[in-house]
Amino acid sequence: MAAAASSSCGGAGCGPHCSSSSAAAVEDASAAAAAAAEKMGRLSLSRECGKCGGGGGAVAVAGGLGLCGECFRANLFGKFKLAVTSNAMVRPTDSVLLAFSGGPASRVALQFIHEMRSKAIESWDASNSQALPVFGIGVAFVDESIMYSKLKHEIEMAIEDMRSIASSLSTGVKALHIVPLEDVFSTESEDGEGRLREAVDMIGDDTGREDFLRCLRMLSLQKIAMENGYAKIMLGSCASAIACHVLSATVKGQGYSLPADVQYVDTRWEVPVILPLRDCLAQELTLLCELDSLKTQQHLDRPSNGINSLVASFIERLRLNSSSKLKLHPCSAVIFVNCLEDYSYYYHPQEDNPSREHTIVRTAQKLKPFSFNKFSADGYHDFLPSRLRPKFQKVDSDESTFSEILCLMCGSPFNESELQNLESTKHKAQKKIDLYTAHCCQSCYFQILPVGENLNEHFFSLLPKFWTGKVDTVSASHSLLR
Repeated sequence: MAAAASSSCGGAGCGPHCSSSSAAAVEDASAAAAAAAEKMGRLSLSRECGKCGGGGGAVAVAGGLGLCGECFRANLFGKFKLAVTSNAMVRPTDSVLLAFSGGPASRVALQFIHEMRSKAIESWDASNSQALPVFGIGVAFVDESIMYSKLKHEIEMAIEDMRSIASSLSTGVKALHIVPLEDVFSTESEDGEGRLREAVDMIGDDTGREDFLRCLRMLSLQKIAMENGYAKIMLGSCASAIACHVLSATVKGQGYSLPADVQYVDTRWEVPVILPLRDCLAQELTLLCELDSLKTQQHLDRPSNGINSLVASFIERLRLNSSSKLKLHPCSAVIFVNCLEDYSYYYHPQEDNPSREHTIVRTAQKLKPFSFNKFSADGYHDFLPSRLRPKFQKVDSDESTFSEILCLMCGSPFNESELQNLESTKHKAQKKIDLYTAHCCQSCYFQILPVGENLNEHFFSLLPKFWTGKVDTVSASHSLLR
């Protein structure tokens, strides 16, 4: 009968209850859902939620489990909250600075930490004693537009959107800090813009130039946090971004320092860094922004070159349900091609291993972390429930003191050969430039430092005093001891 009705009206729909009209509406809705899934590049749709059993559309997340929108959001928030609480990332007395880039990861991190703070405020209001305070939140955006060909009005619009996002949060944020990258180069007598451009232009390697800007970004965040009294810096690094870092660090010979970069907690910096989104995939965070209508700033994406670009395209290719060969962009780093061949066992159709990025991250997590990858200060965990406190208080005495030597620029811990070179240089160095060079890890030495002693001297003279000042202090102390 439905077929007859459909043929009688010619498929145009003869009324609100016409079966043809209903079928067309269902087809349009299905087509729209499929188009959205294809647009986001990673989703397949299932018929019901694998958790609550509800009907309707459900998205397939890592592991192949289909979840409805509510369960999907609860799943991601649960991962975030578990990372924060089980690793003692945030204390009630802390002020947390969230590094906001405008992308889906940092946008979700802002939303989730805001929700945790809102619930903490509700609990505080309902408490009779109100003994524990509620942590504060600040947002920081490092403006790197000076290094990229971004139109000024685009940046101004993006910053205005960030202000709107921060002000729309019900409990508000402590402050929104928008700081140009060149501020870390500024001194009382010199403008930082010229020094930044000159230093970047002296780096001949594309990968080294990008890594140098990443180091400056962290320095800028540290500067903001220290000047404004923040106790922690929260980054939006997700499993996908960390998987990219694992491969690129391996290619660049940073295997020794790699464990330091993939943990939940990193206290080697003046202000500790925390990564609560380490267990979430980029495609999941992007989907959540779509579902919750969380506005992002994709036009602020930074261009990627060299090895980092190859790794990013490789990880992106892993998400695609295709067995076609991976296309490589032209690059002088031939070693990366060999690395891709070594990692070729990762590349299979998506349905064979839907958690591939998680696999890469979990493999890196098996490496032994450093002593600075956990909070170990006396009394730090007193606010934790008694069931969690023993997990953090069992710290070996030889690990409780941080004694690693870190790279002057990237902060990577020195391996044995780098330590031997540093000690040898300290005893025979005739010039300060020799000490500066010896305090750089091998990766920074080959990819960032210019070739030639005279160029090196000028390059180090341009660097922020926050970096070179530490070497000057160590050098002065060593001279007094001798």
